[in-house]
Amino acid sequence: MSIQPNRRYIQLAFNGTMQQVKRILPRIPYDPRILIEAGTPYIKQFGMNGVRLIRRLWRGLVVADLKITDGAVREVRFAANAGANAVTVMGSAPIETLDFFNEYCENLGVYSMIDMLGVDNPLRKLLPLRHKPNFIVIHKGRDEETNVRSIIRYKDISKVRGKFDVFIAVAGGLEASGVRKAYFNGADVAILNIISRGDPNQGILDTSDFRQVVPTILREVGQ
Repeated sequence: MSIQPNRRYIQLAFNGTMQQVKRILPRIPYDPRILIEAGTPYIKQFGMNGVRLIRRLWRGLVVADLKITDGAVREVRFAANAGANAVTVMGSAPIETLDFFNEYCENLGVYSMIDMLGVDNPLRKLLPLRHKPNFIVIHKGRDEETNVRSIIRYKDISKVRGKFDVFIAVAGGLEASGVRKAYFNGADVAILNIISRGDPNQGILDTSDFRQVVPTILREVGQ
């Protein structure tokens, strides 16, 4: 299971319950262009058992969105042992944490993903690192979605790409109809949340027909 350069992907994030995962994930047709994420609220509620459930139900790439801020080595090990292929760390974490994280992910064969939520200058954060990540995530947070002036900072993509050969994922209120804009602005991965009715955030409603919705999104992804 590997990410290929010059190819586009979607990442579907579960932030609800294990029952939601059991109901929806078997309905998502397998495609190597799909990454399945164990979201942060989901992991906080269900821990590594939640990641193991996704691993059992999905044979493709699994992301554990731990948003690590310290103690990177142990937390990466937890996720890898549960079956995750990629793990996230917060870009606001200390440089030492980011270096430990990137190095240990590389040693385990796990993709390192630095989430730049709240980081004003992602490039400046990357420059002093001894060990570079596989991914950076340009992220407008869930709470930021309530601010109409808050935008996904697509301009950071070209700044980072000018210095580093990394994959770029984009998250922040994306709907199925919005993935094209993410790719147009240079993203490799568009992250979409699976949401429940009444959720103030945007994403794919969990009552959707995923056997139809996912292939429709993949047509925007391309081959």
